[in-house]
Amino acid sequence: MTDSSYPPPAVEAVLESSPDALLVISEDGTIRLVNAATERMFGYTREELVGQDHRMLLAEGFRSGFHRLFFALRKEADAGPVAESDAESEADAGPDPATSSLPPAEAYGVRRDGTEFQGEVACSLLVQDSDGAPMSMAVAVRDTSHRLAADAGLREALSLLSATLESTADGILVVGGDSRIAGVNNQFISMWGVPRELLATQDDEAVMGFVLDQLVDPAQFVEKITALYADPDAESHDVLDFRDGRTFERYSRPQKVADRVVGRVWSFRDVTPARIAQDRITQALADLAEQAAQLKALAFQDPLTGLSNRQLFNDHLEAALRGPCGTAVDVLLLDLDDFKEVNDILGHHAGDQLLIEVGRRLRECVRPNDVVARLGGDEFVVLLVGSLAPDAVADRIVASLRVPLWIDGTMLRPSLSLGLASISEDAVDASELLRRADIAMYAAKTAGKNRYLRFRPAMMKSLVERTELEAGLRLAVDAGQITVHYQPIVSARSGVVVKVEALARWERDGGTVPPAQFIPAAERSGLIVEIGTEVLLRACTELKPWLAEDSERALAINVSGVQLQHGDFAELLMAVARNTGVEPRQLVVEVTESVFFVDDCHVIQQLSALRNAGVRVALDDFGTGFSSLGRLQGLPVDTLKIDQSFTSMIHTGDEKLPILSCMIAMAHGLGLTVTAEGVETAAQVAYLMKLDCDSLQGFLFSRPTAGPGLRSAIARSNDAFAALRGERVSGPR
Repeated sequence: MTDSSYPPPAVEAVLESSPDALLVISEDGTIRLVNAATERMFGYTREELVGQDHRMLLAEGFRSGFHRLFFALRKEADAGPVAESDAESEADAGPDPATSSLPPAEAYGVRRDGTEFQGEVACSLLVQDSDGAPMSMAVAVRDTSHRLAADAGLREALSLLSATLESTADGILVVGGDSRIAGVNNQFISMWGVPRELLATQDDEAVMGFVLDQLVDPAQFVEKITALYADPDAESHDVLDFRDGRTFERYSRPQKVADRVVGRVWSFRDVTPARIAQDRITQALADLAEQAAQLKALAFQDPLTGLSNRQLFNDHLEAALRGPCGTAVDVLLLDLDDFKEVNDILGHHAGDQLLIEVGRRLRECVRPNDVVARLGGDEFVVLLVGSLAPDAVADRIVASLRVPLWIDGTMLRPSLSLGLASISEDAVDASELLRRADIAMYAAKTAGKNRYLRFRPAMMKSLVERTELEAGLRLAVDAGQITVHYQPIVSARSGVVVKVEALARWERDGGTVPPAQFIPAAERSGLIVEIGTEVLLRACTELKPWLAEDSERALAINVSGVQLQHGDFAELLMAVARNTGVEPRQLVVEVTESVFFVDDCHVIQQLSALRNAGVRVALDDFGTGFSSLGRLQGLPVDTLKIDQSFTSMIHTGDEKLPILSCMIAMAHGLGLTVTAEGVETAAQVAYLMKLDCDSLQGFLFSRPTAGPGLRSAIARSNDAFAALRGERVSGPR
């Protein structure tokens, strides 16, 4: 202190015990008084400080603050005069501080060693005596540098919190305990599109209206908010749908301090991409389920007719055979007669329509619980379980198919061959029962088609014979047992044989297998290709000398549709002709009508190529199939061979046969020659010659004969024809 009278001892004791630095500074800025805390805080002794300018203790930038504070304090003191009685009391008490003071302010001090520190400064105006002597200012300085670390930590925590709130993908809205908006992050503003100027107005109702206008169901939004504020401790998680198609998840929880709810935090997450992805996944799963259902249906359903397929039929048949002993189980196997010709003539669309109609009629012939299935192609099957009259059902099915139907303007009369097999005392499995029905169906076809037959054990014999026939034919082909016989064809104009037809023959076990038996077997097995090639090569080799004697002579070869379906038949025939020295123009290829109805343009191309090379084409067995004279105009054909069924219609020669005469006349009109097959009587010869038939063939002239006897057969044919005309032609030809 500066002297013993100031401050009084009691006051000095208080000042010295204060932890804050206490200074008394005169109006001119000189330090008049300091306490011990000042020495410790600034590092100066009392003697070094008293009488010095106070600015030595302040950091640069704070040294002019004293005069501003002093001025402010004096101005405040002058504005509030003290009452007289109070002034007298103060005078009696001696010097008194604080007629006015200012709140603490921050400042930076400087220690003796030059280091700076942060402090908090509080100032009060002191009056030395009552007569208005110069004033001083009491200054209290508190070192607040210890607060810096805590403030820095707080600022860092607040910074991290702010960064977290701003970096999150969720929009955050904080509502205070007074139900007013306390804060939002930028993501909330962006997600909801709230204008910042609208938020700046602090008009919560306007913000709420802006939000509600975007929602599909604003009433539900408000209802949820009302319910939550009615129960402050409640949490909520729901979904908001926007009018523009967006979807937000909304989560709300109360904000608590020491178990006291002080507000509510709302978070909003845009789940639109997730919802779209989920919707797509849901749709994809639904599509997969639908496809699975369709695939399951396709796995057990015929796609054309909608009937059961083979797999489902087999499952039902197996289940029926596992049923109670004594239960009747009947299988009706059927296929359409000549269905291939419908496809070939009218097209596959007409064939499909026919199959659909057949499926519909079959369903009408059986009970709702009976199984009707399409096994493939034109083959159908019916399963009857517990039926009392399976034969009646079979009859009903055959009759239903006889009813004509119209497809694309064409009337069809479908027919079917049906085999019926039933479970009997001998135990049979599903495959055996189906096989028996198949055998019975084949027997129905053999018996004339358009009927049903019940399986009988004797039918197995026919099946075995057919199987043995095909096996024997294979051995015969491999062993070279297929021979060639020849049948002369007489020219009605010249009266002599000018053409010979080569015919395949099979000598077996000392006898001859009829061509009507082994040729279909050869076609079924594919052996017809090898047989046809062998006949062609042998005939060209054996008849080469006879053909070379007269360029007008010709060799006719029967060709199956199976052979023509092989892409190299035309090349094969030309190679054989070249290797044997036979002129192509001396060859005639005989085909049946069916080859022209095969849906294969390559067949026509091969026949056309042969004709271009000079080979002629004859249409064999004309009139027995589906062709018409009108269609012949567009076919690569040179000769028409009238089937023997028409020739056999001539008995006396006095018949009126307009169909036969029309055939010959129209064929001539198309530039075709005509050969009549199956000629066996003189009356037939006379009748056909009156119709200007070009050539005649049949047993009347000669049966088919082997190569060594051909010239004799030709001579007999010439003599037979000459005898019919009253002439005599001697010698072999």
